[in-house]
Amino acid sequence: MKVSLVATVKDAGPAISEFLASVRGQTRQPDEVVVVDGGSTDGTLEVLRNAEGVVAISQPGANISRGRNLAVRTATAEVLAVSDADCVLAPDWLEALLGPIERGADVSAGFYRPIATSLLEHCAAAVSVPERDELREGWMPSARSIAFRRETFEQAGGYPEWLDVGEDMFLNHRMVAAGARIALAPEAVAFWRVRPTLSATWRQYARYAEGDAIAGMYPHRHLLRFGVYGLLFGALASRRPWLLAATAAGSIAYARTPIRRVLRRTPSGFTERWQAIAAVPPMMAFVDAAKMWGYLRGLSKRGRYSAGIRTG
Repeated sequence: MKVSLVATVKDAGPAISEFLASVRGQTRQPDEVVVVDGGSTDGTLEVLRNAEGVVAISQPGANISRGRNLAVRTATAEVLAVSDADCVLAPDWLEALLGPIERGADVSAGFYRPIATSLLEHCAAAVSVPERDELREGWMPSARSIAFRRETFEQAGGYPEWLDVGEDMFLNHRMVAAGARIALAPEAVAFWRVRPTLSATWRQYARYAEGDAIAGMYPHRHLLRFGVYGLLFGALASRRPWLLAATAAGSIAYARTPIRRVLRRTPSGFTERWQAIAAVPPMMAFVDAAKMWGYLRGLSKRGRYSAGIRTG
């Protein structure tokens, strides 16, 4: 079975060399590698063009959807493996990712893990990146780690070029709606860089939520978030002891899973672990605030994208 590895990138810096090295180190080599550059100005495109076996395409101004669609159209194989060219792929990533396809699945849902070094990065990753044992059937993969048949991709209409962010989840839902068989491949791990600053983290999650609002994805999840924080502020304003106690208990339950994640991932030093435990709840509130802000911003823009939503 031939497979094309397709990816997009823009201004990846040193990460592009790490990505290419991880591709060369795969236990199952792709039959071709196609990478679309969205207009890098830091030398990323030159590195790609000098890399052996890589088809590098320059498409300045292209959003991620347009870049991925172009990469898929350029690729020649009937099975497409997708990642981002600033990730680092585990050596057996492609081999593990192709397993479900070889067994008859239309889509293979790979996994990803964070690359985090600072306390901030560990806490941000704990808020949003699940552990392998948390995955369940129906889990929707990121475009950092997914493979699918070309026919399935085309039946779903490809990546929505009218949507700048959240395009991978939109395609996932379209493939499911078209009857695609999705199978988990948790051993197929792509390592993903966590944003290193609070401002970058805010922009990232605000944009994710904005994309959800524009595309009409996960409305109940976002409305629930607004409701939970509304109740929280209402409880604090009431100052009733029983309500405050119930709110505290609910907050602890809400933070339990991210705290468990950060304890698994942080170094074992006693001080660092307690710092992580203390930092996770504020990081959760920070990320939730970014999502609420982004969702409201997306709702205000939704009308401009109505044609794309109807035809997407």
